Amino acid sequence: MSTAGGYTRAKQPERVRRALLDEAARLAVEQGLAAVTVQAVADAAGVTKGGFIHHFPSKQALIDAVFAELLDTIDRDLDERIAADPEPNGAFTRAYVEAVFHIGTDAAGGPWAPLSISMLTDAGLRALWARWLKARLARHEATDSGLDLAVVRLAADGVWLADMSGIPSGNDARLRDHLLVATRRPRGTTG
Repeated sequence: MSTAGGYTRAKQPERVRRALLDEAARLAVEQGLAAVTVQAVADAAGVTKGGFIHHFPSKQALIDAVFAELLDTIDRDLDERIAADPEPNGAFTRAYVEAVFHIGTDAAGGPWAPLSISMLTDAGLRALWARWLKARLARHEATDSGLDLAVVRLAADGVWLADMSGIPSGNDARLRDHLLVATRRPRGTTG
């Protein structure tokens, strides 16, 4: 809070941490990941650089935390979609396809696009994504293993990458429907 005699803030560490995460995400969305600097995020959140460092030892630690929150959001979305799917076989893959196409309906991949696309060039974020995906695939091994469903997920990844790159992927509704139908084939078939 500001006072006439200077700047004071009641100690509210969770609130400060939340503000830093929110401002980093906002800067990434509005100006790209390069705009997410320690000083810019601290200024936007109304804290000192020391306050920033108290919560995140580096810019990378902050970006990793924002990315982890993105993965938590994706997890919740996928879990809701899976819970609503009456057919267990392929439910994770269908949820994944639906989530990719839902993201694609937002302008240029939605508000998380700058952060998610950055994982292509940032080894740390790629590792976080890989660990997350491996854990999800292990969790759904009984219902979503096999080459047929892997091909569908990889095709969805291709659609996501095309959307992020501004490359038209054709009739999105027909493409989505085609991929969803492919998740309902008897296991082990790819034809």
